[in-house]
Amino acid sequence: MRPSNVVVSAALTAALALVALPGLAGSRTPSPARDIEAAAFHDVTPATREAVSETAALDPAFRSAGYLGVTATLIDPGLAPEQLEKPEVRQPVTSAASVLRPAKQVLTGEATFYDHGTTAMRLPRGTRVVVCGDGGCLERVVNDYGPQKPSRIIDLYRPDFFTVCGCEWFAGVTRVTVYVY
Repeated sequence: MRPSNVVVSAALTAALALVALPGLAGSRTPSPARDIEAAAFHDVTPATREAVSETAALDPAFRSAGYLGVTATLIDPGLAPEQLEKPEVRQPVTSAASVLRPAKQVLTGEATFYDHGTTAMRLPRGTRVVVCGDGGCLERVVNDYGPQKPSRIIDLYRPDFFTVCGCEWFAGVTRVTVYVY
């Protein structure tokens, strides 16, 4: 004959309670502090210079990269190190215009802001753009699609908008030039 579900669940509950309760299984309180017996300590005798044995020199393969040899010299603090000759490096002459590539496309139109923390244009995500306005220029990467109104060419994050705009906080639209790279 099989035991009923009530009997089985009561037996499992009792078994779990015995395991889960620390008072029934043993005390969890720390044991009292006791002194260490004097017999646990041993006398230490200082080694003499004669008692120290010489060790053989290490094989050079086991030396670390920062190994100091017998003839190595260290610089004392406060003393200037010897001046070493610096190698001459010749750089090619470049003009400022050769650093930036020409823009693939230049767009002029209205810009607005919104608070999503993104730069939105009707261009593929990952496109690098430079946005210039009366307040200055910023380089950003397009990471959202927009704006919704066809008269506007870009939506900027609010701090970026006011940096480019150079206008008061209540302005909502500004004229910008966008260089697409």
